[in-house]
Amino acid sequence: MSTETPQDRPNGDRVNVIDTATAAYNLPRMLQRFRAGRTEPLIFGDDGQPEGVVVPFDRWEQLEELAEDAEQAAEIREVTRRRLATNRAEDYVSADDLAAEFGWNLDSDNEPPPPPR
Repeated sequence: MSTETPQDRPNGDRVNVIDTATAAYNLPRMLQRFRAGRTEPLIFGDDGQPEGVVVPFDRWEQLEELAEDAEQAAEIREVTRRRLATNRAEDYVSADDLAAEFGWNLDSDNEPPPPPR
């Protein structure tokens, strides 16, 4: 018998949480669904609380990339905040120096700058 519990998320979305045993039993079916192009996640947990999600691998790769981008953006915000709070106008660095600090290549989005020598 499947236990499915609706869970309201803080953003207003509602998800259905499948109990862990049912989720484990349905993993082969989830793989078939993913292969058929149906990419809705399987959300599972105990006591109706979402604790894990099964998603297609290519979706997971996209999420990993987004997480890395968000982490880098947070680092940039923190460096900027510190600089604005502590530096005088004459202490600011050029765009080229900032790009070098973060490993950006301003001439190409696809290639990192060469390593320092």
